[in-house]
Amino acid sequence: MRNPNIKPRVAGLLSRSLLSTASALALAFVIFPTVFYCQKTDVDMRVRVKDLADIEGVRSNQLIGYGLVVGLNRTGDRVQQNIYARQTLQNLLERMGISTTSAGLKPENIATVLVTATLPPFARPGSKIDVTVSSIGDAKSLQGGTLVLTLLKGIDGQVYAVAQGSISIGGISAGSSGSSVEINHPTVGRMPNGANVERAVPTELAANNQLIMVLRNEDFSTAARLDKIINAKFGAGTAKALDGRNVEVILPVKYAENRVGFIAELESLSLTPDKVAKIIINERTGTIVMGSEVRIASVAISQGGVTVRVGTEYDVIQPAPLSPKGETVVVPNTTVDVKERKPASVILPDGATVDEVVRGLRTVGVSARDIISILQAIKSAGAMNAELEMQ
Repeated sequence: MRNPNIKPRVAGLLSRSLLSTASALALAFVIFPTVFYCQKTDVDMRVRVKDLADIEGVRSNQLIGYGLVVGLNRTGDRVQQNIYARQTLQNLLERMGISTTSAGLKPENIATVLVTATLPPFARPGSKIDVTVSSIGDAKSLQGGTLVLTLLKGIDGQVYAVAQGSISIGGISAGSSGSSVEINHPTVGRMPNGANVERAVPTELAANNQLIMVLRNEDFSTAARLDKIINAKFGAGTAKALDGRNVEVILPVKYAENRVGFIAELESLSLTPDKVAKIIINERTGTIVMGSEVRIASVAISQGGVTVRVGTEYDVIQPAPLSPKGETVVVPNTTVDVKERKPASVILPDGATVDEVVRGLRTVGVSARDIISILQAIKSAGAMNAELEMQ
């Protein structure tokens, strides 16, 4: 006969189990706030080729230009200290047929700026791109300003885009020098679709019927796996790993007239990339990130510390009753208390995983910054196979 109390009992046990697990996790975050880890599972971490590699020659290009922002509300460059604004304004007016001298100009509503943009691959004349406008003078704010026609050039000195339009900033600056409020950066602004592309960068896709896939992270194992899955999909001899980063791909004959379709199928392939045992340490924030491939040889860790506490108490001494020359005196009483914490030890087995490392160090009760020193000492002792990267 079915017992009706089984489900409530199971539910109660699960509830208590979940509560205890949640309490343990909460305690872990209190004791060990800046070190996070995930246990290794059997999930196959397959990644698309498009997320691992790029095609050689398909790249963006950086553009830069120098221009003027006008229409500011007396927040522009102070010309007494910055002569570039006067010279630039004089050149602009002369191109418009207005003759003047820079000494007679006192504009407070303009600012000299650098305009930067990224030209994406395959951009054609007439395409629009975003630009960033940054003040290079002593302007207080670019709020409400308009960028005057600015030529954006590449590294070869050629003009590839032209920018002009209103600037959108994410900062606010208000008040005078004595009392002012500034939020974010009012001297940097964005212009979405603020530039028109005037010249295209020639990009030949699959020249000589071949592509070079460039891995973003150099690894011989990943390059070999990429070679294998491409040959399995499109036939033997299609791909050839040149080194740990570059894989040469020959365009199959049936895709000779459909190069884009071939690249789309190529990028949709998935594989499991190999991972390097590495530990990332940021000493400024005390953050430590360890991969699941980190292994530690048999090692014992002992951690302890000495706490010195210095305190001062003040005692008040009163004179005797009816004393003719008595006065109240305050006497400091300094105490020094030295406490040495009993060193805590933890022994890690040979081939310990990141989970065991974190759990072992957590039982010692050390802080994240102490763990940085411990990991460096383990590495120096030759008991760690991982690479330490300091940021």
